[in-house]
Amino acid sequence: MTGVVLVAPLVEELLPAPSVLEALTALSDLPDLVLMESRGESSAVSRYSFLTADPFAFVELDRPGQGQDPFVRLREFSERFCSPTVPGLPPFQGGAAGILGYELGGAWERLPLPEWDEFALPVLAVGLYDWVIAWDHESDRTWLISQGFPETDSDRRQRRAAERLADIREQLERTGAGPTASPIVSPRRDPDRLAPCWSAEGPDGLLSDFSRESYLAAVESVIDYIHAGDIFQANLSQRLLFPQSISSSELYTRLRECNPAPFAGYMAHDDWGLVSASPERFVCLRGGTVETRPIKGTRPRQNDSQIEVLVRGDLCESQKDRAENVMIVDLLRNDLSKVCRPGTLRVPRLCGLETFETVLHLVSEVRGLLQPEYNAWDLLAAVFPGGSITGAPKIRAMEIIAELEPTVRGPYCGSLFYVGFDGNLDSSILIRTFLVRHGWVQCSVGGGIVAQSDPIAEFNETLDKAAGMLRAL
Repeated sequence: MTGVVLVAPLVEELLPAPSVLEALTALSDLPDLVLMESRGESSAVSRYSFLTADPFAFVELDRPGQGQDPFVRLREFSERFCSPTVPGLPPFQGGAAGILGYELGGAWERLPLPEWDEFALPVLAVGLYDWVIAWDHESDRTWLISQGFPETDSDRRQRRAAERLADIREQLERTGAGPTASPIVSPRRDPDRLAPCWSAEGPDGLLSDFSRESYLAAVESVIDYIHAGDIFQANLSQRLLFPQSISSSELYTRLRECNPAPFAGYMAHDDWGLVSASPERFVCLRGGTVETRPIKGTRPRQNDSQIEVLVRGDLCESQKDRAENVMIVDLLRNDLSKVCRPGTLRVPRLCGLETFETVLHLVSEVRGLLQPEYNAWDLLAAVFPGGSITGAPKIRAMEIIAELEPTVRGPYCGSLFYVGFDGNLDSSILIRTFLVRHGWVQCSVGGGIVAQSDPIAEFNETLDKAAGMLRAL
């Protein structure tokens, strides 16, 4: 492996370059590993992948304090540790990375919680990472970047950067070193915190927190709220549970093969793991430009190309799906207007058709310019959680979701994200996501409900979205 060394950060091109899977295997024993991997057919959002681990600091929050800024410590770190991006390299070159759980929204709004929270995952789990392996899939090049933080004295920072770079390079060069799989534990749940479950359609042993009939009834309740004028739309999901039989890292390896995605991700922390094949960008900040890419409108892929042409046409012409998408675009424009310069918000793409491994989606793009007095943490606070997985109006939709869904969402419908030492941000919406803890694998699937929704079709759509996930089990 050879490369060019720059003055803080240190940068080394990896030759020959390890694949993402090879690097994950070689480094899987490191604590708090985070992988953000882009795979799939869309070159516009599938160019870069990043892997990092062993942060020099870690911030965790079990519950949000209503009216309190959950990003206080992370803002302090961002102010203390700053480094400009090295031109010509992938955009994430170290910084904050981790997850934001859906219930973190309670920090900004007074929101009720569902009855059950058996897995008790944190609403915020973020590490500060001073090195990263970055892949540019377009140029087929890979770099190891080492920042040297938390040292801030130039000489000490340079020494630490060199030591960290050498340590990671040595681990990558080891041959025959396989990962130490996380232990598989028997499924357990506290009987005092046991959510009711029903058998679900899928592998033997698959459970849901809804029966088919109760999910249909919940969809009807959302439609009733729409007719009553409470909301225009709400996203309703069911949580699937399956006994754990493989480690979370092995599960990610399976999932990336059967369901490649532009915003895939893996995170291992403490006794839990997150495995995601998300197709959806939440929000991105690059050089003052903000972008979000909401997804609304889904059809399953077809094995017959002629039938798929018809399915594509049906999705593009569906008034229901387009209305659903447009409503979320309007919601996101409203959220972004809190922090973007007046007059800069644009919708360069509305209801564009995109192809994924198992489904077709309608995807829109909303862009704007961030006001100079705001930063990435202000942007996240203004738009979290994403409107595409809540509904409109957002707060009332979230209240209805908490009423109708039996269990908390946790990281599902939250975000896997990074904020670089340069202040830039990228993030996913955590859909198509497994959570592994206490001997169980959970996976939630849902969809947007509008006045024209058919309950049976909405239920079937959740199974279509789960298809690629369930193959990995």
